Amino acid sequence: MSDSHHPPFSFRPSCHGRRRFLIGGLGALAVPLISGTPHVRAALPNPGSGERVTGLATYRSGNQVWVREGNEVVATYRAHPDVKYPYLYPLAGPVSGRSVVAETNTPWPHHRGVFFACDRVNGIDFWHADTAPGRILSDGPKVIESGDQGVVIGDTCRWTAADGRVLMSDRRRLTIQATPGQHVVVDWQIDWKAEIDVSIPRNNHSLFAVRAAPDIAPTGGGNLVNAEGDEGEAGTYGKPSAWCAFYGPRGGRDGGRIVEGLCLMDHPANRWPEAAPWFTRDYGFATASPMNFLERPFQLASGEEVQLRYRVVAFAGTPDDAGLAGLYAGFAE
Repeated sequence: MSDSHHPPFSFRPSCHGRRRFLIGGLGALAVPLISGTPHVRAALPNPGSGERVTGLATYRSGNQVWVREGNEVVATYRAHPDVKYPYLYPLAGPVSGRSVVAETNTPWPHHRGVFFACDRVNGIDFWHADTAPGRILSDGPKVIESGDQGVVIGDTCRWTAADGRVLMSDRRRLTIQATPGQHVVVDWQIDWKAEIDVSIPRNNHSLFAVRAAPDIAPTGGGNLVNAEGDEGEAGTYGKPSAWCAFYGPRGGRDGGRIVEGLCLMDHPANRWPEAAPWFTRDYGFATASPMNFLERPFQLASGEEVQLRYRVVAFAGTPDDAGLAGLYAGFAE
């Protein structure tokens, strides 16, 4: 990905004590905690359909967790130690059952579904496929809750250099619900901590990202649009927005009669201190990445922690059909 033609963006991190809150603290989400865990019913209410959210079941084997509706896989969290970083793949379209994210696809086949990673952390690559420089290693995902109201998966990851040093760690929590025939919603809560003093210079290989299935990306006949209605890479690149979405007719045996999409939502309190501009590509990549628009390096002192929130939605129809504006409003509360 080229980092040319950057629009101006001012990034001036500020520190308030030892803990830095990018989203204004946990109180901004109003998520009740049960033994330190978000309660699924409160954390992710049924987003505006008025219909009951379907029950989901989980199956864990080693460092992978499958989430199923009946006998159909809805999503899988993969954290094998031999890969660069943990990621979510597949994420099933709510009608076709086909994944709306790609596990690997050209160009840039190292992009994996839905993932959290970053290049040039103290000069170390935690983004590209080569595991030699460093890896984001999972301590082993855990199923925290599973039932009629959804699924919660927790994981702790160590950003480990080739010499064994841990530069950063993150605690992540995925809350998953599915509304049959409408959408699958995955809320990510990430607490990202510097284990040593860390500096990240401007670079385009960051941060929380999605790689769309090729048939819903513009290069495959699909569409890319942001919350303001701007279209394509040319219209969305470098602009702050609440969300960006890919959508289009699914290929295969249905002959394109099914339209589905993938949306990434940036929580409104994820400020740097402004809303991060989007790095988008017509081939199906999107991230709300402040790192690509830095004026000076992003730095964290040892022990400092930032909090990030994102919502990923697999949806049926167009963004208007799916009510993405309403889904975002519920997320932003």
